[in-house]
This record gives sequence, structure tokens and C-alpha cells, in this order.
Amino acid sequence: MTDKDMIENRTFDEIAVGDSASLVRTLSREDIQLFALVSGDVNPAHLDAEFARGDVFRRVIAHGMWGGGLISAVLGTLLPGPGTIYLSQSLRFVRPAGVGDVITVTVTVTEKRPEKHILVLDCLCANQDAQPVITGQAEVRAPTEKVLRPRIALPDVRLVDHDNYNRLIAAARGAPLLTAVAHPCSAAALAAAVEAAEAGLIEPILLGPEDRVRAAAQAAGKDIAALRLIPSLHSHDSAAKAVDLVRGGQAALLMKGSLHTDELMGAVVARDGLRTERRISHAYVMDVPGHPEPLIITDAAINIAPTLAEKADIIRNAIDLAHVLGRPEPRVAILSAVETVNPAMPTTLDAAALCKMADRGQITGALVDGPLAFDNAVSPAAAAEKGIVSPVAGRADILVVPDLEAGNMLAKQLTFLGGADAAGVVLGARAPIILTSRADSLRTRLASCAVAVLMARAATKAAPGPLIAPLAGALTGAPA
Repeated sequence: MTDKDMIENRTFDEIAVGDSASLVRTLSREDIQLFALVSGDVNPAHLDAEFARGDVFRRVIAHGMWGGGLISAVLGTLLPGPGTIYLSQSLRFVRPAGVGDVITVTVTVTEKRPEKHILVLDCLCANQDAQPVITGQAEVRAPTEKVLRPRIALPDVRLVDHDNYNRLIAAARGAPLLTAVAHPCSAAALAAAVEAAEAGLIEPILLGPEDRVRAAAQAAGKDIAALRLIPSLHSHDSAAKAVDLVRGGQAALLMKGSLHTDELMGAVVARDGLRTERRISHAYVMDVPGHPEPLIITDAAINIAPTLAEKADIIRNAIDLAHVLGRPEPRVAILSAVETVNPAMPTTLDAAALCKMADRGQITGALVDGPLAFDNAVSPAAAAEKGIVSPVAGRADILVVPDLEAGNMLAKQLTFLGGADAAGVVLGARAPIILTSRADSLRTRLASCAVAVLMARAATKAAPGPLIAPLAGALTGAPA
């Protein structure tokens, strides 16, 4: 083991008045969230930017984690170190500290009391400008026996934070779009539409058997008195009437209620439905904890076993979505089980052909590469290990799966094992189509609506100003 792997104390007899020790810590947003999680302190002055009026998180350092916590860390690990008993502290909070501030914590011995091996230490937390943030004094009982032990490794704690979705939703608010909601006859489906309306994203038009829709609203505890309700006979009739509203220009979006996806899509792809010359496909915008940017995964819900031509359209649809979400030149990874072309694996041949189509200008607006295995597509380290030199490998924005089964499994694995949220939207029709699931969280349902709203605005150029700027922040985590 190296010295860094060990932790050693200084006994009472080894310490002299004037001895000091320091550590440096940068205050991060994750520190604040972890403190709120452990302590239950959800004071909006620390966590709510609107409440704090631009001074968000400014005073979190005045709390135990950063005040007594960091000082305790110096006392317990450096001076005196392991075996120290904390007796008392008196702290004064001089000025606030914010996210990004670099705090230097220093303790200095000012008094020794031999009778009980007690030390009195001055405590100072100063920011990067050498301004005091916390001042005070601590009293401890110092160890009398030498301790040298392996340093205990801390667990890898990760916060499931979907702030990208919050930025996405914020960017879509402002001008709710008329949305035909097909058959919202369950509490979950009805609530999804009403909550999106309450969030300022859509203006729902409810289409379904009137008694069932009202019963669903009562079960969900939602007031639909102000919403337009168009009666229908059954789910197929709900889908047909919803599609008619969109085709007739009376609604900008189509939203799935409690009917089966096949029923809704049957009405969409009918001769008098919402088809265009482009193949209709589904895409998930997935916010994966620990991954710096949301991933677009396609197709996981519509095309079961797409042909080469259909995959080309699936890619074109995903590229259009990425453009609206602030990616002017997205990186498209065509997934397979391997990263080399193998005649025995048809998916690798499709990938090679799609890359050549991109080279010849048949697929534009993106960087396309494949075949790539999933790890090589999303992990720079995995791509480097395999010796893959590509502008896409390790940094993919769009993951094109071989078939629906692969896409569905990938998305659900990321959701249920990786803590990801998956906002779903159907692309390639005359209007974006919102697909939500009963298992979706409120944030996911709202994000699905937000993606569809932004797609519709981009298509009609109804958005007040370019969409690229606010949504680039949504994808990169930069302030919007």
C-alpha cells in the first residue's frame, strides 16, 4: 500500500501549539442534494432557484455537513486524526458560499490541556478569495496511542438526477398546443393529460366514451370541467376521431390514452390517417444517470423487424429529433453485437450499408457509424480498448437498434436497472405522437409531452426564436 492508502493519527504528545492541518473541497450541487437527502432539510433557499431568486444554494455551507462536517473531517483524519473524540464546537457563519466555491478548511492548535489530553483548535473555512466563510473553535480529546490503518474506501454513491428533463420541460412551456388525447379512460391516462396541461405544455381535447372518461377523472382526482370532451363509442372510434382532429388541423399533437398502441397506430397509418412519405418510427429520449447527455434510442415500439430502407427512415427521423433537441450534427451509432462487419450477422451488413448511404448523402445531418457494440457506442474507454477510431464511437447521441426486441430490452434495462427515465415519441407522421405508459413517472410523462411540443413547434416554426439554444443546455446540463 502507498501512503495515500493509509490513515495515521498524531498523538497528544506529538502535537504542539501552532500545529495546523487543512483540506480543500469544492462545493458541488451533488453535495447539496446529498445533504438534503440525509438530513431531510429541503429548505427552498438551498434547493429552489426560483425561490432563491438567482442566489440558489448560497447558504448551504452554514449547515452541519459543510460547517461541522468538513471541520470534523480534518480533526478525525488529519489533526489529531483517528481516535479523536469531538467534545464541542462553536462556529460563526460569516458569509454564504455557493456551488463552485473552493473551500479550504484549516484547524490550528491554540491550547493543550494535559490533564485530560484536551486540545483547543481554531477553525477556519475560507473561500477561493481567502475570505472567511466560517470561523470558530473546536474542543477535542486527542488520542494517546498511535494509529496507522488502511484508509476505508467510501461507497460509490450516485444521485438519480434527471435535471435534463426538467430543462427540457421548461423549454417547452409557454404556448400549450392543442392535443387530441385518444381514449383517456383510465386514471393514469387521464392524469397524464391533465398534468401536462397543468404544466403548461398542452391543451387537451379528450376523446372517449363520456361516462368512462368522467369516471377516470374522478378516480384520478382531476377536474376536467374546463376541458373539451368529444364522445366516442369505443377505443377504435376514439383513435379514429383523434386522428381526424389532427389531420383536419384542429389539434397539433396526438396523445395515446388507455387504448393499445396498435389501435392508435392503426388509425395513424390508415389511408386517411397521418402517414407521410417517411416511415413512422418510435424514439426514446433517455435521461440516464451518470451519462452526461440524454440518449435517443430507436426503434423500441413500432417497427418489429425493420428492413434496410426502413432503418434509413428510422435514422432520418431520429436525426430530425436530435436537431430539435439542440444537436446540429448528432452522432449516430448503428448497434449490433460486434463492431466488425460479419456476413453471418445481417445486422452488421445493414450497418455497413447505412454508413455508405450516409457517405453518399442519402442520410444527412449527422455523423453515422456502425456496426458498433453498445459498449463501444457509449464508452470512450471501451472504444479505445478495441482500437476503434471514429467520431461516433464512445460518444453516440443516437443508438439505432437492430429490431424492436433489442430496443425494448435496452430501454427497459436502462430504466429499471439503471434508473433512467424514457420519454417516448412517435416520429415520421404528420404530427408528433405522444406515447406514455402507466409505469411512467410524472417527470417522464411531462418530458414526452415536451419533446412532442418542441417537434411540432419546429415543424410549424411557431416557436418564438430558435430552439437550439435552450435545448442544447437541456442535453449538456449547461444552464438554459
